[in-house]
Amino acid sequence: MKIKKIDHIGIAVKSCAPALKFYEDILGMKSVGSETVEEQKATTVFLPIGDSELELLESTSPEGAIAKFIEKRGEGIQHICFQVENIEEALRELKEKGVKLIDETPRRGAGGAKIAFLHPKSTFGVLIEISEK
Repeated sequence: MKIKKIDHIGIAVKSCAPALKFYEDILGMKSVGSETVEEQKATTVFLPIGDSELELLESTSPEGAIAKFIEKRGEGIQHICFQVENIEEALRELKEKGVKLIDETPRRGAGGAKIAFLHPKSTFGVLIEISEK
């Protein structure tokens, strides 16, 4: 498996609007638009930083993963995403090495990326996303 870079850090927020105001007005960052990913019951807003991005995640449903995360842990960092060269190959390799996968096959993420999540029980408590763009 070849990890190319940290693609983004996902931050769970109750509402993107006030969070975006902080990142844009206070920190001087600029968003590149928002997207609702129905499959994940979330709206995302990306804020580029060099070769990486911050991803603000707002739930569109009380049953969504982001809403459940916020209910359990509050707002804050929800996941770290690594961009990989070949996501199918990466998932096969991780499974062979005994890593517990949330997604055994890639699904569609924001921006049309292919994504998959690794279970925090196999990653020392960190929700890790891998992505291929």
